[in-house]
Amino acid sequence: MRARKAAKNFWKKQARIWHWISGAVCLVGMVLFAVTGITLNHAGDIPAEPVTRSVEAQLPDEMISILATQPEEGMTGALPPEIIRQLRRDPGVNVSGRAAEWTDVDVYVGLPRPGGDGWLAIDRETGLVEYEHTSRGAISYLNDLHKGRDTGPAWALFLDVFSVATIFFCLTGLWLLQIHSAKRAITWPLTLIGVAIPVVVLVLFVH
Repeated sequence: MRARKAAKNFWKKQARIWHWISGAVCLVGMVLFAVTGITLNHAGDIPAEPVTRSVEAQLPDEMISILATQPEEGMTGALPPEIIRQLRRDPGVNVSGRAAEWTDVDVYVGLPRPGGDGWLAIDRETGLVEYEHTSRGAISYLNDLHKGRDTGPAWALFLDVFSVATIFFCLTGLWLLQIHSAKRAITWPLTLIGVAIPVVVLVLFVH
């Protein structure tokens, strides 16, 4: 009897420990996703004033020579390293890892990002660089983080880890409900209400 009680207390303690650990890990992410769930649901009601910035720069002659050795058309991987380094210096744009679209006239690099968009074009004959960046504001930025839009592999990995941690948080919460349900008769009725509400809304109001 004593051994069974000790085992029961051990698992109660484990449930609490892992619930608060997973809750601590997920806290900021859950708040972010809850807030952006509201902003996404009311995206049409939240005004956004896009701001566009345009910059021009000039590649040195040796960079123009490098452009001449590249394909005349088609989509390739990143630009040559020398040109990437030059673009970081002037006009201060990071195009590393971005695919470049080549024609016999110019090179185009799309630069979509959370909360905005951008592009960079290089005239192959003159070396003129044109860069344009559009920002749709902080709310749009957060909404795109929620959707994982144009965020790159690091954020995608974070979303996967965060999702697993959130599932773990919910399952340990269910575990705690089960542990305390014997002393709290309202536990399972409330849980069933939580399941029933979204089901009823979907069946009756979403078509």
